[in-house]
Amino acid sequence: MPTDVFSVLANPVRRRLLEQLREGPRSTGELAGMFELGRPAVSEHLAVLRTAGLVLEERRGRHRIYRLQPARLAEVSEWLHPFEHYWRQRLDALADLLDEETKDDREQHDHL
Repeated sequence: MPTDVFSVLANPVRRRLLEQLREGPRSTGELAGMFELGRPAVSEHLAVLRTAGLVLEERRGRHRIYRLQPARLAEVSEWLHPFEHYWRQRLDALADLLDEETKDDREQHDHL
């Protein structure tokens, strides 16, 4: 089982499970009901998330409750942080270009 956070997050089902757990703890059954996968498949994905330290599992009788463990996501955030500046510059340049285009369109429209 992959324990590298990036490998774990590469799977879209696991990302969706984490998104659901952002809203609060959920049982395996609740989570499985949100997917077109069988409960065993969802349980396998949850086991990978647990092994990677992204979720905590709590047993309540026959039920297993999962909750988000966001500390490991800090690793992803730290890795992505240097790229934020790059994307912010790109988005700012795009906004400037769109503003310029809009201004040109308005000026052309005003001259008609």
